Amino acid sequence: MKNRSFESLMESYERLLARPNPANEHFYNGLYTRYSNPVLTREHIPPFWMYDADSETNPFMMQRLGVNAVMNSGAIKLNGKYCLVARVEGADRKSFFAVAESDRPTEGFRFRDFPVILPDTEKQETNVYDMRLTAHEDGWIYGVFCSESKDTGSADLSAAVAAAGIVRTKDLENWERLPNLVTLNSPQQRNVVLHPEFVNGQYAFYTRPMDDFIETGSGGGIGFGLCPDITHPVIGEEKIISRRKYHTLTEAKNGAGAVPIKTDRGWIHIAHGVRNTAAGLRYVLYAFATDLEDPSKLIAEPSGLLLGPLGRERTGDVSNVVFTNGAIADDDGRVYIYYASSDTRMHVAETDIERLKDYVFNTPEDPLRSADCVRQRAGLIRRNLEYLKNERR
Repeated sequence: MKNRSFESLMESYERLLARPNPANEHFYNGLYTRYSNPVLTREHIPPFWMYDADSETNPFMMQRLGVNAVMNSGAIKLNGKYCLVARVEGADRKSFFAVAESDRPTEGFRFRDFPVILPDTEKQETNVYDMRLTAHEDGWIYGVFCSESKDTGSADLSAAVAAAGIVRTKDLENWERLPNLVTLNSPQQRNVVLHPEFVNGQYAFYTRPMDDFIETGSGGGIGFGLCPDITHPVIGEEKIISRRKYHTLTEAKNGAGAVPIKTDRGWIHIAHGVRNTAAGLRYVLYAFATDLEDPSKLIAEPSGLLLGPLGRERTGDVSNVVFTNGAIADDDGRVYIYYASSDTRMHVAETDIERLKDYVFNTPEDPLRSADCVRQRAGLIRRNLEYLKNERR
């Protein structure tokens, strides 16, 4: 094996960052555009994060601190740049956060020189991941993420406890750590999202009540709760707003994804739903809307999935998965949904506010039974055939 120089590693890295990302012309559904290449992969990690550049101490120019995957990015537009706070998983399985930014929403993302160094205030915490970024009306940017620690009450080394960690920042550079969220009626929390506006003068959170680390147990779906003081974050009551349902894509579990997008018709939510299959769990994205004045009130829930894994997106560390925890609604009405595939890499899908509204409010609801679903589809076919017949006259 021929040794490569550090300079050649940097040249390959720069070529990757300069690669264009054309739209995928083979995919069409009228709602969004997919792009040909991922926007972030482990190859986008700067070589100086992984290699010792000194040939004296690293004569074979081998990785000293490898990276396994880049996934599950929070997203925000800040100072004219599209910023992703990605989950970077090292070869040691520990995850950390890192900011990648670009002048363009679909390509050219470059990591800042250093990853995020969070204040180490939770000494039992082993792992952190999946940060959602909320630009709140109080002036702060909040990051809400999963704070994982070992379940000391179990002899099983894989048993863990999940909590919602909270940080805040003004520049994605300097981070203040707040106490972890406490939900009085839920032992564990994952996939928690902070609403961008006050609700009844309080901070509002979308939660995912769980009985243990993996199974939701009695948790009925995506919850909603209020907290008067985010510096002492405690939620007493959680109201389920997007409920898990039998024989749907949310049957096993579901969770909030991107921060909800405000429109003139309501808040549009992009979440993930999970069902069990013979090949294991399948994660897809779905959408719903809640009331502008009362975000705990469900007002629209279109049938079926919004986005699922296609082609090479279906393979990776955890196959058959797409997951989002970040989207950017631009000033011109375009919306960029950043999603990970198979816990391995990051992609983007581009749509706009008008298309999202049309999808959420005009797509029929799931009638929940095969007999009713086929009648629903037959009705669409009947209308189309009648329309085509009239067009030919």
